[in-house]
Amino acid sequence: MPVDPEILERQSRVTLHDVAAAAGVSKSTVSRILDERLPRSDSETAKRVRQVAAELGYVRDGAAASLRRGNTMTIGVVVPRLTDTVMAMHYEALSRACSRTGRFAIVAITEDEPKADRTAAQTLLQRGVDGLILSTARTDDDFPQELTARGVPFVLILRTDGRSLSSVVDDRLGGYLATRHLLDLGHRRIGLIAGPEYASSSQGRLKGYQQALAEAGVSIDPSLIVGATFGIDSGAEAAEALMRLPAPPTAIFAVNDNTAIGALSSLQRLGLSVPNDVSLVGYNDIPIVSRLPTPLTSVRVPFDQIANAALDLLTHGPTGEHDRIKVATPTLIPRRSTAHPPR
Repeated sequence: MPVDPEILERQSRVTLHDVAAAAGVSKSTVSRILDERLPRSDSETAKRVRQVAAELGYVRDGAAASLRRGNTMTIGVVVPRLTDTVMAMHYEALSRACSRTGRFAIVAITEDEPKADRTAAQTLLQRGVDGLILSTARTDDDFPQELTARGVPFVLILRTDGRSLSSVVDDRLGGYLATRHLLDLGHRRIGLIAGPEYASSSQGRLKGYQQALAEAGVSIDPSLIVGATFGIDSGAEAAEALMRLPAPPTAIFAVNDNTAIGALSSLQRLGLSVPNDVSLVGYNDIPIVSRLPTPLTSVRVPFDQIANAALDLLTHGPTGEHDRIKVATPTLIPRRSTAHPPR
């Protein structure tokens, strides 16, 4: 299934790979000839490479080159919080990816506050990290553009602004898979506990939900979409609001496992059984959800694959224009929290 074109919108950029292909030489040769720190060569090859680079409009990315040379072999990782199991798993995956390449990951938390994001990034940079990996990108904030303007090497992870180097999961596909699963079971009133509007991950999952309903010919009822944060308490409040509707849903898709766990607690408090009265689907497939008294159906996110792709982008850059945003594929994991709707 194609990734949402709004998420994959990219800026044009000519890479070393492009110059090397056009000049008929290796990428390392182009890098050496265009490295302004080295003595200038006037060989025919060097002249041809410089001419091709000029014709293609190549602009050297000094920040990325500095990162590739490596200074401290440390990477700064900025996350909203580590009490969120998803963020803890994400950081652990990045730490493993760094270890495999002889690097060390240093984490800073920001509570998902834009001002704190800037402070954390600046603090990490002052401590000499070679680059940043940010899981706090917001579509209503231009912090990635500020970093780009300063020449700071960074990659967005789990969320994207649609322009910067990013490593994400196909959240639209994930939202589609979750909703399609409930539709296939026979549900037609499917509630959505949506995440915060500023997160591209929430936006993608919402679009997947809407796409699946539209394909099934089910009208989208705005009252069945309740906004929330990514926290347990927020999920509990959202589920209670959904179940107090005059015509409550027979199934709920929560856009992360924390909100799904909160929803489960509310449903139990209201005297409702999962899945006999209400089916429930989460997202991310954190380890605990398979061990709940009613194991939770969830959309699995390949954190290690995403982390490896993020570090590769940070250390080597994209290989071409269509490689600026790496997109991993999610998988639906059905468990006992979903069943046919009650008759």
